[in-house]
Amino acid sequence: MKEINIAKTLVFKRKEKGITQEELAKYIGVSKAAISK
Repeated sequence: MKEINIAKTLVFKRKEKGITQEELAKYIGVSKAAISK
């Protein structure tokens, strides 16, 4: 089974679209601290 690395994928896609951690946290509905981890 292929391993899915969610953290790396999130960082890559977030930077690709120019979205800050705070903006992503607000969109998903979680804290900024949750995104940074």
